[in-house]
Amino acid sequence: MRDTLGVLLAGGAGERLFPLTRDRAKPAVPFAGQYRIIDITLSNCINSDLRRVYILTQYKALSLNRHIREGWGPVVANELGEFIEILPPMQRVSKNWYTGTADAVYQNIYSIGAEQPKYVIILSGDHIYKMNYGLMLDQHRESGAAVTLATLPIHPDEVRQFGVVEVARNGEVTGFEEKPAETKMRSPFMPDMVDASMGIYIFNTDVLLPELIKDAEDPTSKHDFGHNILPNILGKYKMCAYNFVDENKQKALYWRDVGTLEAYYEANMDVATVSPTFNLYDKSWPMRTRSYQYPPAKFVFGEPGRTGMAINSIVCSGSIVSGAVVRNSVLSQDVRVNSYADVDSSVIFTHVNIGRHCRIRHAIIDRDVHIPDGTVIGYDPVEDKKNYFVSQNGLTVVTRDYSVYENPVSPDFLQPGGTW
Repeated sequence: MRDTLGVLLAGGAGERLFPLTRDRAKPAVPFAGQYRIIDITLSNCINSDLRRVYILTQYKALSLNRHIREGWGPVVANELGEFIEILPPMQRVSKNWYTGTADAVYQNIYSIGAEQPKYVIILSGDHIYKMNYGLMLDQHRESGAAVTLATLPIHPDEVRQFGVVEVARNGEVTGFEEKPAETKMRSPFMPDMVDASMGIYIFNTDVLLPELIKDAEDPTSKHDFGHNILPNILGKYKMCAYNFVDENKQKALYWRDVGTLEAYYEANMDVATVSPTFNLYDKSWPMRTRSYQYPPAKFVFGEPGRTGMAINSIVCSGSIVSGAVVRNSVLSQDVRVNSYADVDSSVIFTHVNIGRHCRIRHAIIDRDVHIPDGTVIGYDPVEDKKNYFVSQNGLTVVTRDYSVYENPVSPDFLQPGGTW
């Protein structure tokens, strides 16, 4: 890894995660209570001993930049040449913002060249998985490939969501299609499955940089790795596939694109289960994040009908479950659930106050939201749509600017000095 530079793409707008991405970048969206989505990939980098990483940001990146600067800067040793550094669009070689994944890397070509890496690993900051990039680099070097892309098997019905590759039995890539409606390609080792690209690439630097320059000069290009760079390289240089080795140590491979509200919600629900598929408690592959100084979580009151408890749930530091019941849910830091409230199958972000007698289920509550006493969320989609965002699958998302002033409950909330 000493000769390797990581380039982490974290600038996507994340439209499919709206409204959670209305005010924040997709990689900055909270995950599993105390993490951000980008923490998963950055933890993979540190666990793989990849300690020189550029993070390319773009849209609504304030909270993401602050999280990386304060949470990840201290992890590496700058005096040893290590860094986890943010690179926003600088218009150094273009007057445009990033127009594609390849263009994002091209616009930072001088920063990459200044580090003089022999290899460049291209990563994405919005997936949930565990992977040792060092093993992939070992195969890349031993195979003599100019490009190696990580792959995992998927069902043929899913191909329209992925770049899919045709792989020979010796591991060389012989075909590539970006998000086709259907494909005749099949894995040589699993005939009923298709090998899909995970969006993780290792390039020899002396191959990557000239190809980026060539692509930048092509006015017809989408400036995207999947649409342009990889198809153009295919047959010109040796390209190999690396079969995903899952450090999650479960029977089934775990890799999730949490790019939709439903996928994001299900990934959070998984980590709160009794035996989660994605294991956050594996000490051999720790997940790191920015630390906040909150007091311990607390559960108070034990009288009949008013018992503070959380069942099959994650409850983070600073949270107080006060005479309420929380089931199958994720509570981030500094959440208060007040007496007689019932929270079920929900994801609650930081600094949320849930009033007495509230009933909430199958919902995501964004940060800094106050839920007035007696509010019911997630039980009637028609009513929810009047005040909140409801997805096509009936998932209710409550943001800071929801129509609380139209809710007649808890009039003291509307008065000066009322509870916030």
